Amino acid sequence: MSFNRRSKNITEGVARAPNRSMYYGMGYEEGDFGKPMVGVANGHSTITPCNSGLQKLADAAVEGLKQAGANAQLFGTPTISDGMAMGTEGMKYSLVSREVISDCVETCVGGQWMDGVIVIGGCDKNMPGGLMGMLRANVPAIYVYGGTILPGHYKGQDLNIVSVFEAVGQFSAGNMSEEDFCQIERRAIPGTGSCGGMYTANTMSSAFEALGISLPYSSTMANVHDEKTDSTRESARVLVEAIKKDLKPRDIVTKKAIENAVAVIMATGGSTNAVLHFLAIAHAAGVEWTIDDFERIRKKVPVLCDLKPSGKYLAVDLHRAGGIPAVMKVLLDAGLLHGDCMTITGKTVAESLADIPPLRADQDVIRPISNPMYEEGHLAILKGNLSTEGCVAKITGLKNPVITGPARVFDDEQSALAAIMAKKIVAGDVMVLRYLGPKGGPGMPEMLAPTGALIGQGLGESVGLITDGRFSGGTWGMVVGHVAPEAYEGGTIALVHEGDSITIDAHTLTLQLNVSDEELAKRRAAWKRPAPRYTRGVLAKFAKSASSASSGAVLDKFE
Repeated sequence: MSFNRRSKNITEGVARAPNRSMYYGMGYEEGDFGKPMVGVANGHSTITPCNSGLQKLADAAVEGLKQAGANAQLFGTPTISDGMAMGTEGMKYSLVSREVISDCVETCVGGQWMDGVIVIGGCDKNMPGGLMGMLRANVPAIYVYGGTILPGHYKGQDLNIVSVFEAVGQFSAGNMSEEDFCQIERRAIPGTGSCGGMYTANTMSSAFEALGISLPYSSTMANVHDEKTDSTRESARVLVEAIKKDLKPRDIVTKKAIENAVAVIMATGGSTNAVLHFLAIAHAAGVEWTIDDFERIRKKVPVLCDLKPSGKYLAVDLHRAGGIPAVMKVLLDAGLLHGDCMTITGKTVAESLADIPPLRADQDVIRPISNPMYEEGHLAILKGNLSTEGCVAKITGLKNPVITGPARVFDDEQSALAAIMAKKIVAGDVMVLRYLGPKGGPGMPEMLAPTGALIGQGLGESVGLITDGRFSGGTWGMVVGHVAPEAYEGGTIALVHEGDSITIDAHTLTLQLNVSDEELAKRRAAWKRPAPRYTRGVLAKFAKSASSASSGAVLDKFE
């Protein structure tokens, strides 16, 4: 029986001959034309440690496909290193790369009429970009995460990429020696793999496992460990079976499955970026999903895992404690997951979790439902006159997630960071970083450098920071991102003046500029949209096409 849709649909005879001839030129035999043609979207690059360990996984995927009786068609996807681009103009390309990656996957799968695709990625935008492309193409597909990094070590402490950003603040505050600063910089990244806490990469990989589009346990494996390669080979075998069953991404990524994924994001204390990316993923899947749905899930799902950035442990510790299946088992038993959702293995969520044992008593990474880290989820959706469409606050690790203070206004990240480093920001201030949204940035750059510096100076809980840009998954503190409408679109954040009173209140879910409606109307009448920062190239195209952050900053949301 042939599972090759290209062979089944191309006209016999003369029209098919040139097509087959191209394959003969690559070493195909006559018998290969009855086998499925399966793409392997390879995100390998030497740009970043997140992706520099992916080639061995691509090789394992090719090997696994051949063993399962399929033909592998390898193609590349790009990546941007968020960690390396942070604080630079290059950071504007990070979210843009999500769209480029999704376009690459859709284009190659559709253009070459592939029967299925394995997408392999590491750094943050690889995952939502890859899945969005898989959903658009909608042929059987599986996601293979490149794996997390092992921790670095210095003076008995585990290190990760956020350790470096926070060390900048400690060093500038005079609380760290130059020797310690340099050693942390040198030792924080010990090898290949994605940033080690429950930052954006591990958040998205965990969510993909919960969605059922990746294999169980695969989201928390370390890149350097053999089990990651073995899991990739198994992913190839599972995909070939899915091709035989015609099990497609849109069969798996349903509204119930997205609810499962968001429940796991809340339970693990995941990144604010997950809100933006799942809005985009739902759009690609054709699933009705709004920013208010995150708040609906947050109110009923507790934070169960003690993970960085606001907790103690890293993804490798979560893996040793039982991984995402252990977290999902707790949620399922508590009635907080949909057990009937289908997964890429052909099993339902409930069937996949049937043999998962109870939480081990010798670990404290994952808490039981009766003793959570927090009673409710940590990604709060705030609204108010400063963000009528909604914005995202990460409220874990805060003793009191409420602040009212004077606005300190910055129209770019660099001047804001300079003010922090010069110690011009003091406890009680509310920093406003604007014109950094999807259109204004463009590309919603992440603000890890300013937030890391604030934490390093001991101001993480006493200084508020709001932005129409994004935050790194490694960010924590009194921070609010994705403010929409953004400044470039004339949102209220564009009308804030230095010294205005602003209230951030995660208890009442409000973000409020304490200025009268009459005064805001005067300011709005006087406001003028600034000239675009780019008028040519990919950033200009993104700025022209991007939707609001409240709908995922996607490029194909056409009215």
